Amino acid sequence: MTHEPMADAETGVIHGRFQVLHNDHLAYLLAGKALCRHLVVGITNPDPFLTKTEAADPHRSSSVANPLTYFERYTMVRAALEEAGIASSHYSVVPFPVNMPELYRYYVPLDALFFLSIYDDWGRRKLAYFTSLGLATHVLREVPLTRKGLSATDVRRRMANNEPWEDLVPPAVADLMKRWGIPGRLRAMVQSS
Repeated sequence: MTHEPMADAETGVIHGRFQVLHNDHLAYLLAGKALCRHLVVGITNPDPFLTKTEAADPHRSSSVANPLTYFERYTMVRAALEEAGIASSHYSVVPFPVNMPELYRYYVPLDALFFLSIYDDWGRRKLAYFTSLGLATHVLREVPLTRKGLSATDVRRRMANNEPWEDLVPPAVADLMKRWGIPGRLRAMVQSS
C-alpha cells in the first residue's frame, strides 16, 4: 500500500458524504488541502443511482443517513471552505461515486493524490478501490473507530432529537442547516421510517 505523502502535490482528491459536514470533516478537508495546490472534494453518494450498498458499511446507503441533496452538500462544502479562508480557485467540488471505481475517471483526475482516513473496514475497502486502480494515495489518519471523534450520525441524531448540535459544525454550515430546515427534515424522516 502506498501511504507516502507527496510533498506539495499539484492536485489532491478527498471525499466524503458530508451528511452533515461537521468540524472534524472540516479538519480533514483542510489537512488534505495543506498537502496540495488544488483540492478536488468528491461528494460520495451524490444521488440514488450512484449509491450502492456496501457490506463493509451498509448504513451509509440508507435514506436517513443521506438526508441532504448533492447540491445542498456542494453548497455546504463551499461555504465551510470559504469561511475557513480557502479561495474558491484552490478547490473544486464534484460528485464522486466512491464505491464504483469504474466511474472515477469521469469525475476526478486519476493522476491526483487521493487522500482518505481509515477507521474501519469501510475505510480499508476504499483504500483497496484506490490501489486496485494504481492511484497514488495518502492516508491522513488511521485510528480505530472508537477514536474517530465526531460522527455525522451523531449530528443528525441530535438534530432529529431537537438537541444542541450547532457547536459540532462550522458556523456557515449551522446557518445553512437552519435556513434549509434540515433538523425538521430529519425529524420527519425518522418518524416516517
